[in-house]
Amino acid sequence: MKRREFLGAAALGASCLSVPLLNSNAASAQEKKSFSDMVQLTKEIKCTRLGMGTGMRGGNRISDTVRAGWKKSIELINFAYDNGIRFYDCADMYGTHQIVAEALKDKPRDSYTLVTKVWLHPRGGLPEKERLPPEETTQRFLRELRTDYIDILQIHYITTDDWTSVFAEAMEGMERMKKKGIIRSHGISSHSHLAAEMSAKTPWVDTIHVRINSEGMNMDGDKDDAKKRVAECVRTTKLAHDAGKGIIAMKVFGEGKMKDDAEMRKRSVRFVRDCGCVDVLIAAFDEKEHITEFIENYQS
Repeated sequence: MKRREFLGAAALGASCLSVPLLNSNAASAQEKKSFSDMVQLTKEIKCTRLGMGTGMRGGNRISDTVRAGWKKSIELINFAYDNGIRFYDCADMYGTHQIVAEALKDKPRDSYTLVTKVWLHPRGGLPEKERLPPEETTQRFLRELRTDYIDILQIHYITTDDWTSVFAEAMEGMERMKKKGIIRSHGISSHSHLAAEMSAKTPWVDTIHVRINSEGMNMDGDKDDAKKRVAECVRTTKLAHDAGKGIIAMKVFGEGKMKDDAEMRKRSVRFVRDCGCVDVLIAAFDEKEHITEFIENYQS
């Protein structure tokens, strides 16, 4: 795809929103789903409906997964795998590539889905010398993850609607990697409704991470009205989903804010599952029983 196509994406407007759904397994709220079903996230990728996040309170290459130590984190990753969760969400900013690689080293590569994200912002997170074009950075990712390819590569932490022009060169590089089979799909981690709306209009986008839960915790939108935050998130997520984007729900438990309320966690999983515009739910875990609960809440 040429740069002018990226920069002209917004001109597609609502016409892009009528693209047929790629997500053939994406269900209405009434359809009963099993966590073990495989969902068609993109044209190229089928994956489990539940995933494991590794970026709780992440930044500067540290997160709760790193803080927990290799032994415990590897045990949790393997427990998730053995219980049917085969989708692992990483990012350069989380510092978890090597932990995930060690946990999965004996697993067939085609049995799980790897997601990671590249940090391209001029400030924050990484030293300037390490903010390289994605084609260079991804070579390091491949070594750290001990893999020949990455299933989903995203631009991390997108907050504005001008990102298709700001990151046009990076998008071109990621498209080249996709054509070479180094990555299988690309997209963004969205942190604003403006970013999500632009993603819906942008043909380049295959997948989007969105912040969504039933309570409006750690979500985009109105700071003073949780109901408005939830409603607006569903609206913009549906725009993207109806445009054929694979939707990955993050912050399902408000980044740990629901840790002391089991009923709230159950309500949030059911809400996100049944909202009709999410394909994969991811969550981070401190204990094995949290993984079991996540599965049970999805199934109930």
